[in-house]
Amino acid sequence: MSLVKLTIKGISYSQTQNGAYALILNEVDGERKLPIVIGAFEAQSIAIALEKEIKPPRPLTHDLFKSFADRFDIVVKQVIIHKLVDGVFYSSIICERDKIEEIIDARTSDAIALALRFAAPIFTYKNILDKAGIYLNNPTETENQNIEEEGVLSTPETFGLDNEGKAGDVYVSMSLSELHEALEKAVQDEDYEKAAKIRDEISKRES
Repeated sequence: MSLVKLTIKGISYSQTQNGAYALILNEVDGERKLPIVIGAFEAQSIAIALEKEIKPPRPLTHDLFKSFADRFDIVVKQVIIHKLVDGVFYSSIICERDKIEEIIDARTSDAIALALRFAAPIFTYKNILDKAGIYLNNPTETENQNIEEEGVLSTPETFGLDNEGKAGDVYVSMSLSELHEALEKAVQDEDYEKAAKIRDEISKRES
């Protein structure tokens, strides 16, 4: 079976499952998307890995794993989403130490959170993408129809946005210096969802 490389498009908040998110993966050499339901903690961990400017004051679980692996010269070479059963994706982390390769079973959300920290590529098999991949040709019609059919989540959006997809009015009224101070405080308080909202407002103004 041939492997298909994937990249991360974004994270979407669930409008049907409380506390759940969907991680949207892109087919690199195609137009299909692969939505995967993940938990809030894993969504937060992935979002922080994507947001290079947000540095937690203490290491998250996946950061700790990365530090542990670095200390013992373990490298994550790649992640493969290798199985789909009853809507659940199964993944493997391909690791290497002293030129010896090991395959470790993992939840897909954990595997991708680690892949980001190791800058490791993410793959799935073509038959899985054929079965679960969706085409988003019309963002306003096809996307919503296909996602509802797959039983996954809402339209992809930046992690940390509210249900309307906009930063809260409170951040719009703040000055840039106030936003930077609020961002620093949110990170120190480990309120990463709030930090992501503030970061989005700062990015919008500085772009």
